[in-house]
Amino acid sequence: MTYDTIFARSFSRYDQKKLGYGAFLGCLLIALSFCIVFKPYLGSLPVLNMRMPVDVGLKMLRITNSYSFEKLRGDDIRSSMATIVNETSSSEIEMVESDTTGTKETISNGNAIRSSTTTVINNKNITQKKEMKTLCHVEERTEFCEMYGDIRVDGKTSTVFMAADTMLESGPWVIRPYSRRGDEQAFKRVTKWFIKSVVDAYETPTQCDQRHNVPAIIFSTAGYAGNNFHDYTDIVLPLYLTSRQFDGEVKFLITDKKPWWIKKFRNILQKLSRYELVDIDKEVNVHCFTSVTVGLKRYPQELKIDSSKSPYSMKDFRKFLRSAYSLKKENAINMRDNGGKERPRLFILSRKNTRAFTNTNAIVGMATRLGFEVVVTEVDSHVAKVAEMVNSCDVMMGVHGAGLTNMIFLPENAILIQVIPIGGFEWLAKTDFGEPSKEMNLRYIGYQIKTEESTLIQQYPPDHEVLNDPYAIQRRSWHEFKSIYLQKQNVNLDVDRFRITLLRALDLLHQ
Repeated sequence: MTYDTIFARSFSRYDQKKLGYGAFLGCLLIALSFCIVFKPYLGSLPVLNMRMPVDVGLKMLRITNSYSFEKLRGDDIRSSMATIVNETSSSEIEMVESDTTGTKETISNGNAIRSSTTTVINNKNITQKKEMKTLCHVEERTEFCEMYGDIRVDGKTSTVFMAADTMLESGPWVIRPYSRRGDEQAFKRVTKWFIKSVVDAYETPTQCDQRHNVPAIIFSTAGYAGNNFHDYTDIVLPLYLTSRQFDGEVKFLITDKKPWWIKKFRNILQKLSRYELVDIDKEVNVHCFTSVTVGLKRYPQELKIDSSKSPYSMKDFRKFLRSAYSLKKENAINMRDNGGKERPRLFILSRKNTRAFTNTNAIVGMATRLGFEVVVTEVDSHVAKVAEMVNSCDVMMGVHGAGLTNMIFLPENAILIQVIPIGGFEWLAKTDFGEPSKEMNLRYIGYQIKTEESTLIQQYPPDHEVLNDPYAIQRRSWHEFKSIYLQKQNVNLDVDRFRITLLRALDLLHQ
């Protein structure tokens, strides 16, 4: 007996028809399920956006585009992924499909982007490229963040948005882009900038109004800007350290912009960047970059570059300045080789308001009799003029103060004479100018005045603590110390005593 006969006897014609339709629909559902379940093995994988834990040292693995693993199956894929994970110590791996050469792999760890390598997975070439990355540094005198990837700068909110796979664990990073970390008085004037890592696209600014193909550096011209010493040690030198590597191909985004400061240092700014400066605080547009540095690099010591940790040195910086201001004199006079044909030039830094020489004419007369050609000038904000004047001299002398910072323009092997007032200035004189001058290949002489050479003896009795115990004033208050020793004191040099110092300078010029 056939199955057809049994089927016909067991069911009516109407029932047979219903069962036929049901069988057809069942077969169709089975076929659709088969296609859905086994489709990944028959063609390319669809776009995945998958996060999964990998290992203690690896926070996550993210696949953002489709792979063509026609020949790979379940265990093969897992084995290949394990190969990638085991061969790196990275915190994240991102894979992005390439149109022509296969699949690109970006690998990063906590501190640096690895150099490019190539790995083969079942004849699929995987090469590295730079990925989204943020490196923030907190150092003794500065803090700065270096970012790479999809970066958007919103000046209206003082925020830098960084596209990333994961949010910063501690929330937004806050930086005041001025290189004097720890000085709250200076930081009161500096705008806070926020660095936010963004995972979801809707959290970023809605549009990229201006896209740039060069890196950017965000820094402030607030703090102690306007004081010549701080202009160089807090801004100009750190800006050189941060931007020189780009050889002009970098854009400066300035916060707390001071037009007079920009004018003062225009030569230097134009030498470091070929692009127009951006007053980022006033920008309504969102600016987009692939590389942004917020804050500036610097070393803890004043006016110093640690050449053991940097590709640059103070010699390089001074050479850069000579180029920026077209300074002609590279080396100080050598009296031994000169044969008396040319007199050494002595630059006397004049001051009007405080810490001024009260007997400048007597100093000039004595120096002239010793054989110096003397120039007396009070420096101002015209840096080009000041640089040319200082560079033309072989010896520079002045009372401790910001004006001595112009020693950076002296030629090689020139001599700096710092006249140190009373008040316990020795440590400050050494830190601000004594040690830095040696890094600049200058010869340094410190002249500590006696109490009789200070005009404070005309303001206080001989037994007063101002004259006998300046450290007591220091311990009580910096404001009190500053108001007395920096703002009320002038210098009346003992010309006969100081003559020995100038003779020593002449001797050094003969060496």
